[in-house]
Amino acid sequence: MSAPAAAFFDLDRTLVSVASPKIFQRHLSAAGFGTPVDGTLADLAFRVFELVGESAIVGRSAKLAPRAAVGWPVDAVIAAAGPAAAEIAAHVSDFARAELAMHRDAGRTLVLATTTPEHLVRPLADLLGIDDVIATRWTQADGAFTGRVDGDVVWGPGKRDAVLRWCTEHDVDPAGCWAYSDSYYDSSLLDLVGHPVAVNPDARLAATAALNGWPIRSLDKPDGVPTMGGLELQDLFRPFLRPELIPNADVTVSGLEHIPREGGAIIVGNHRSYFDPAVMITTVAKSGRNGRYLGKKEVFDIPVIGPLLQAGGGIRVDRGTGDEGAFDAAAAAIRGGDVVVMFPQGTIPRGQAFFDPVLKGRWGAARLAAMTRAPVIPVGLWGTDEVWPRSAALPSFNLQDQPKVTATVGPPVDLKYRSVERDTERIMHALSALLPERARQPYDPTPEELARTFPAGKADDLGFTDR
Repeated sequence: MSAPAAAFFDLDRTLVSVASPKIFQRHLSAAGFGTPVDGTLADLAFRVFELVGESAIVGRSAKLAPRAAVGWPVDAVIAAAGPAAAEIAAHVSDFARAELAMHRDAGRTLVLATTTPEHLVRPLADLLGIDDVIATRWTQADGAFTGRVDGDVVWGPGKRDAVLRWCTEHDVDPAGCWAYSDSYYDSSLLDLVGHPVAVNPDARLAATAALNGWPIRSLDKPDGVPTMGGLELQDLFRPFLRPELIPNADVTVSGLEHIPREGGAIIVGNHRSYFDPAVMITTVAKSGRNGRYLGKKEVFDIPVIGPLLQAGGGIRVDRGTGDEGAFDAAAAAIRGGDVVVMFPQGTIPRGQAFFDPVLKGRWGAARLAAMTRAPVIPVGLWGTDEVWPRSAALPSFNLQDQPKVTATVGPPVDLKYRSVERDTERIMHALSALLPERARQPYDPTPEELARTFPAGKADDLGFTDR
């Protein structure tokens, strides 16, 4: 039998990206306790906290906070914390819930370790199925708070000491435990356990984690996507990922209103060119969403490009192997509220198949949709092969006469979820409907046009070009 172990989770900027004190205070004020802190300055302060993290003032504030609660009835305050807990729980991402479930399934005790007073966070822990709470306690007498802290404030070294006491009381070895936090002030706690995880770390914790080799995570993003102040690479580069900034093509995007502003979704596109990913990336970026792009594993093995794709949440696919890992990662991203982007055709059609008026796809998108019930949003791409045909090693850069490219976003595909084959046909039909009329008509290509659909050198071998 394995030794008992635990996973300790900080709350703000770790389990949730919002500032929970603001939510707690608002519900307490509504119940008649304290005064509202709404307003521009308060909102700014909380926003700075959400982006940058906490400072030493948090520890001092936690010591002074009980003075404002002198005489508050304990039961009434706990009752007010219930609705606040429900609101905060709604901000716990599916990625964070999956992390909790992973430890729960492994038999580890889940512990919420936070500076926030215990009477406020206990209802939240119960909602999330967290087993125990290590939090700052306020003294009570005759059913009311007395205005003092009971023991030490659970902050900084005080949090580490409280966790160590908990481990001693429960016969748990810290070396076998996990701890998650965003704050440099929890460095001593992370150093205490055998499995420290820096989550959405502030600048100093990010440096500390790098020096110590601690993993850096964000529990509201897929594993492997680094963030700073809650922002990932796609957020930082979005102002530059715009179709109109593409220098070698005249790209027109329409129908962006069909891409959901939030929540999981599957965006699919037809595949005509090596240039398709660039157009799809800028289209999704223009919608304001971050995309998790499925790509063949060979692309992820390219120096520089591969790590950038991974940092952006890209999902590598080992084609032809029934890669369930990639499929599970895509489903997890969708359940976490992300947009997954894929090309159902899997590859650019070659030869006569490139001109086939009936698009044929693989069933991955339909299967993902059936599992997650996420909407499937089609994007019809046209003209990309004029910028970078398959026969060319590099894209064309005709800046004087840019090829015209269109990306047309359509409404969600009406799927039935009874057959992945039939739903795949529906997806491909929806894509075809977004293309020009001539794309849906039979066409007899010339040898030169056929040659453009093959990688360089292949067309000659197959006899599609004159010698």
